[in-house]
Amino acid sequence: MRVFALLSVLGMALQVPVVTTQDGSISGPTSSSSAAGYSCDPSQCQLPNCNCASTSPPGGLSPSDVPQFVVFTADDAIQSYTLDSVNQFLAQRKNPNGCPIKMTYFTSLNYTNYTLVTDWYVAGNEIADHTMTHVGSPPADEINGNIIALNALAGIPLDAIQGFRAPYLNYTAQTLQLLADVDFTYDSSTASSIPVTDPGTDAYWPYTLDNGLANDCLTVDGICKGLPKIPGLWEIPMYAFFDNLGVDGPHLMDPWLDTANGASAVNDTATFEYMKNTFTDHYNGNRQPIGLYTHPIHLSTTYPGVNPPNSTIQMVNEYLDWVQMQQDVWIVSNEQLLAWVRNPVAVSDLDSFEPLKCPTPQVDPNLKICNGIPQNEAGLLEECDFPDFPFFTCYGCPQVEVSPSNPNPPQQVPTGQEMRYRLPSNCSTPFWDPIAGSCLCQSSACAFTDNSRPIGPNGANLTGGGTGGDGFDGSGGTPTPTYINFNGANPIKLWSGSLVGMMSALAVGAFGAATGWVLVNV
Repeated sequence: MRVFALLSVLGMALQVPVVTTQDGSISGPTSSSSAAGYSCDPSQCQLPNCNCASTSPPGGLSPSDVPQFVVFTADDAIQSYTLDSVNQFLAQRKNPNGCPIKMTYFTSLNYTNYTLVTDWYVAGNEIADHTMTHVGSPPADEINGNIIALNALAGIPLDAIQGFRAPYLNYTAQTLQLLADVDFTYDSSTASSIPVTDPGTDAYWPYTLDNGLANDCLTVDGICKGLPKIPGLWEIPMYAFFDNLGVDGPHLMDPWLDTANGASAVNDTATFEYMKNTFTDHYNGNRQPIGLYTHPIHLSTTYPGVNPPNSTIQMVNEYLDWVQMQQDVWIVSNEQLLAWVRNPVAVSDLDSFEPLKCPTPQVDPNLKICNGIPQNEAGLLEECDFPDFPFFTCYGCPQVEVSPSNPNPPQQVPTGQEMRYRLPSNCSTPFWDPIAGSCLCQSSACAFTDNSRPIGPNGANLTGGGTGGDGFDGSGGTPTPTYINFNGANPIKLWSGSLVGMMSALAVGAFGAATGWVLVNV
């Protein structure tokens, strides 16, 4: 159980949910071995709860026995158009065991539709903390309030919110200590900013802070040289791509927004090439993870009034097609990556590795229950009509908008209705009925089925599936059906005043479906 020590209130201005290209970009090395001053004794720091910062695979495995993990994350508000953006890359993909791709969504709450958070989580994705109002170097109430609100209004179990990323990647040593104080498992705000082919690379496998931080020593005060010592808190570095300029050409979040090779304009072909080259360096080396760290709004095809960047969208899909044609590649969430790092197994033994399987909740589709499964919850959502950003929830609208000082306001109860029940600690979200206040099943063994398929031993054709197409580089792809947008209806105007447009959201595809009304422009 988490314990929260909320600080005094800070007045926070609401921010428009659009990030700039500077949100998560780097221009050069953020670390050096001399600045890090890092030392760790692997005989004293051992898995599963301690790991030294190392470029070598965990558990003493040979790189040829290690999966190549590609982490997919998204930051900021969860809306239908941001989930559309993620879906166009992941919805029709599967890992080598036939399981749909899971990803990590670092969620901030301004302009977030809580029902879609519930649906995304119940579909198997990881929900992580990105502060309430997207503020860098956040105080405790921004971090803790986000957890409280996601639990209260989206039904995300407190213990399921294990990861954190600082907005703008702007964190301090105090930020990391705040995470440890409320039992976070990991942070993922640091940059791996030196190529894996460089002898001084800072592309470390995820590691604990028992012996301090080893990344960002040149850019963040009060870290490295053995600080901060926070036993058991994991750091999952964000691994940069590098163009032809090498260490002087890093690209971190949303690399497709950057110019490559010192050019003056963005070039999708150049981006595609350096993304492939960096992946190959990881794959042919120690197989440190690599990631796609996204702000989905930049690649949205359904945000009203914005022309989608179709060439870039095609390029990213072609990159993922190419990646999935390589052997032993798995696209995963941070949660799945860390589960493997803590208990590493060879690729020949992945059949028995539970975190990469796909347990699916078995709930009667004919039931009327507001549980994050759209066919069950249709017609049961409560509409919270706040002027700044209205949202829907299964768990009862608050009397006032949530804020860092008040993340769980009292519930408003419509005339003639009963108060809704919040998720208890002993029931899984898809089985909780917040209207009746009852749990359909308190044992995961009785209500989840695993849909993964057996995979061959190492050396077999352990590849996943792509979205199809001719391949950006002409190499071809694996044809599969085109993804289906998260939202199943065109924007329609429901209300006047400050609201420009509202959408119904109906998701279908590998991540499951979701139904709700969402704010799409402010």
